[in-house]
Amino acid sequence: MTEGGDALVTRIVGFGQYLRSAGLPTGTAQTIDFVRAVHEVGLTQQDFQLAARATFVSRPEDLLVFERAFDQYWCAGPSSYQALPRVLSGELHPSRVDLPPDAASQALKRPQTPRAQLASEEELGDAVDAEGDVQTIYSELEILREKDFSQFTDEELAQARTFMERQCWRLGDRTTRRTVRSRRGSRLDTRRLLRSSLGHGEQPGVARRRQKLRPRPIVAICDISGSMDRYSRMLLQFLHTVAHGRTPLEVFVFSTRLTRITRQLRARDENDALAAATLVVSDWSGGTRIGESLYAFNKQWSQRVLRGGAVVLLISDGWDRGDPQLLGDEILRLQRNAHRLIWLNPLLGSPGYEPMTRGMMTALPYVDDFRPVHNLKSLDTLAAVLATLSNRRRARMR
Repeated sequence: MTEGGDALVTRIVGFGQYLRSAGLPTGTAQTIDFVRAVHEVGLTQQDFQLAARATFVSRPEDLLVFERAFDQYWCAGPSSYQALPRVLSGELHPSRVDLPPDAASQALKRPQTPRAQLASEEELGDAVDAEGDVQTIYSELEILREKDFSQFTDEELAQARTFMERQCWRLGDRTTRRTVRSRRGSRLDTRRLLRSSLGHGEQPGVARRRQKLRPRPIVAICDISGSMDRYSRMLLQFLHTVAHGRTPLEVFVFSTRLTRITRQLRARDENDALAAATLVVSDWSGGTRIGESLYAFNKQWSQRVLRGGAVVLLISDGWDRGDPQLLGDEILRLQRNAHRLIWLNPLLGSPGYEPMTRGMMTALPYVDDFRPVHNLKSLDTLAAVLATLSNRRRARMR
């Protein structure tokens, strides 16, 4: 990633949410595309804004509101473009820039075509009354995105499920050794050039090839012990949605023992999938033995599911009743076999949290990334990070 790293990804995700609050029909897929575009074009002011416009604006009537929102989020007004490089480099956060208090509301009061007005009303929901006056900048969905999973009501769980089903979770690609035809490829297609010259007896055009892209495999190992009850069902709903996308996904759950539920999550209906998973899991909401569960994974499944540059998502709060030495040995082994090991802890989103439990202190030295996974916004950020992973593996600890 360019300068700013993960902090820049977080700001870009916030920009996508800001555009939604202003009435633009943006989604996770467009945010991920913008992160990729920034990785390609760099952080120059003009290229950055052009990449954002090409990614988020799909209708002529949205161009004006996009320009205003871009100025207000990144630069605090059209005359303050000098603040943009400081924001992008991490020196200055958008929240430190003085924004007009009614920035989004002014953007929403622009003249709209019936199609644009309909899209805005659907996005804002109850935030706009019958006369079209803005009651609040953020819709119920935006508030829901910031809310901790543990505080969801049954109605909010249903809304979150609908939101996740509508998202296009594109979790990134990897380059393979195989090549395909491409007009702008970096490699010459010598076989095709030779065949063309033999057939025509004249100088053929330049034929090129590029490396083939494939979806990066994801392996999720999810803690379903009693301490994770408030989060495990929502996270399994997220994994069920990913399982029906284009990303190859293997899912394991554990409490005191490891269970593979990949086949159960293939059921189209989410309730049927979770019910089937419940039938095969015998230790739901039990104790936590992370080390023993990782030992079972490394011994029985590692060679089968960690091929092709798979990324491992280890989802747990870190509470562990097992042997710390076993946990340290097995998580080191897991890290060496995975392309990247990401520990997702829902407690990390709580103010003042420190990873002081025995399990977390043992595992953290061998984790490539330590991230929160406590609300819908954190899932958006995770998707953006996965979409921008490099093909180069990080140096492994010895």
